Amino acid sequence: MEGLAQAAGHADRHTPLQNYCMGVLLPGERKSVEPIAAVTAPGRTSAQHQSLLHFVSQSEWSDEKVLAKVREMVLPAIERHGSIEAWIIDDTGFPKQGAHSVGVAPQYCGQLGREGNCQVAVSLSVANHHASLPVAYRLYLPRAWAKDRKRRRKASVPAAIRFMSKPEIALEQIKAALAEGIAPGVALMDADYGRDGNLRRELRALDLTYVAAIQSSPMVWRPGTGPKPGRRLPKAREADADLVSVRDIALALGKDAWKTIRWREGTAEWLSSRFARARVRLAREAEEWLLIEWPQGEKAPTKYWLSNLPEDIPLDRLVDIAKLRWRIERDYQELKQELGLGHFEGRGWRGFHHHATLCIAAYGFLISERETIPPSGPRPTTLLTQLAVPEDYRPRGAAAAA
Repeated sequence: MEGLAQAAGHADRHTPLQNYCMGVLLPGERKSVEPIAAVTAPGRTSAQHQSLLHFVSQSEWSDEKVLAKVREMVLPAIERHGSIEAWIIDDTGFPKQGAHSVGVAPQYCGQLGREGNCQVAVSLSVANHHASLPVAYRLYLPRAWAKDRKRRRKASVPAAIRFMSKPEIALEQIKAALAEGIAPGVALMDADYGRDGNLRRELRALDLTYVAAIQSSPMVWRPGTGPKPGRRLPKAREADADLVSVRDIALALGKDAWKTIRWREGTAEWLSSRFARARVRLAREAEEWLLIEWPQGEKAPTKYWLSNLPEDIPLDRLVDIAKLRWRIERDYQELKQELGLGHFEGRGWRGFHHHATLCIAAYGFLISERETIPPSGPRPTTLLTQLAVPEDYRPRGAAAAA
C-alpha cells in the first residue's frame, strides 16, 4: 500500500486508496463503492461512501503511474519462476443496462457469448507459466460514442481520446510497453486480433514474434509457390491455382503430420490434442508457421494459428506457447469473480479506469503473495507470531470439556 500511495500522489488519497483496495479483497457479492464503504467503515458508511466515491470517480490520480508501480512490485515475484514468455492481447465485456455508462453500446460480449448492451475494455498482460498480470487496460469507445459530444461531455471522456479499433488500442499498448522497457514476450491473440493483417505487420516491424489465432477461411500460398516477399502479386487468374484456404491445407496433410501433444496439467488430467503444422505465406508476407489443432473424434480441425516464430522451433514448444493464452482467461475470471472488476456502477471515463486499476492492483498483490498461501506452496516465513500457550491450558472458569 505504501508503494501504491506514492504512485497515487497527494497524501489525502492514501487512506481511501487503502480502503478501496481492502474492499475489493474482502468477501462480498458486490465490489462497487457503496458495499465497499459498508465493509470498510460500518460505523460511518455514509461518510466513507462519499470519500471513496470522490476518490475513484473524481480524484485526478494517474492510472498509468499506479499500474506502473504495480508492475514494478509484482513482476519480480512472477519472474522468480521464469522470464516473461508472452504478451497477451485480449478484451473483456461487461453487460450494462441503459445507454449512459461510458462506452456502452450493442456489441459482442464474451460474458454473454453473444451481442448485447455492454462495455468492452482492451488489455495487455505479461505472462509466463507461473502467472500473468495486466499491465495496460483501456475502454474501447465505439465510433458512435467517439463522435457524440454530448455523451462524451457527460461521461468526462478526455478530449484526446478518439475512435480507435480494438487492434489499434492493443498496438498502442504494446508500443507503450516497449517504451517502458518491459521484457518482451511472444504476442498471443485470439482470432478477433489475429485476423488483422495490419496488426501482424506492425508487430513484425517492431521485431516482435507472435502466435495469432485465425479462422479457417484465409487464403494462403501453397508451400513453395507465390511471389517472393515484397514483389508485386501476379494476376488473379494466374494466382488462383496456387491459393488455398488454411482449412484445405489442414485437410491435405497426411496422417504422419499429426502429433498428439500435451501442454499443461488440468484439474483432472493433462490437456492434450492432435496438432500439425505447415509453412505458408499470406499475400506478400514472408513464410510463417500455420499451426492446426484437430482433436481426436472431431470431423474437422477446430483451431488455426499463424506464427512468425523461428522455422526451427519444435512443434511441442510452438503448441505450448500458443496455449499459454489461457492465462488471460484466468486473469479475467479472478478479476471479475473475486475482485469485482465489472461491479463499478458509475458512468464516467475516469471512474471506470480507476476502479479497474485498483482491482488490478489487488490482483497483483494476490499474485505476489500466492506462493505464501497454502495449498499453492509452502510458507517461506511465519506470517503471524506463534503464541506459546500449552496444549492443556484452560481459561479461568472454562469447563474442562471445552
